[in-house]
Amino acid sequence: MRNRQKTDVSRSQRVGDLLIEFVSRLLARSLDDPRLRSVTLTGVDVRPDLKHASIYFTVRDGVSGKDDALAGLRGATGFIRGRVAAELKLRYVPAIEFVHDEAPDQARRIEDLLRSVRPKA
Repeated sequence: MRNRQKTDVSRSQRVGDLLIEFVSRLLARSLDDPRLRSVTLTGVDVRPDLKHASIYFTVRDGVSGKDDALAGLRGATGFIRGRVAAELKLRYVPAIEFVHDEAPDQARRIEDLLRSVRPKA
């Protein structure tokens, strides 16, 4: 059973890698939605059963463009999932959920706080 858990993890990681690469290409080439122009995919979590994937994204426009980008991504989810089913040879096509990645914003805030408390040289 222990070996099976290792394969499940690596399988979900491989599916996640395929998904993020494929969806990134779709965003760049096949989707002509202006709300998605500044979207960058930052990561993916695929459940071990391969039936659900959370794809994380950031927006170059900052927080102001986050809601528009999320609406655009949610609107394109059916199209994306259909293309995944047609192009990638997966046993299961995971349900896809897009999630705004807060990590870059948090890192920026921490860096700003550190800069403000550092003594100036």
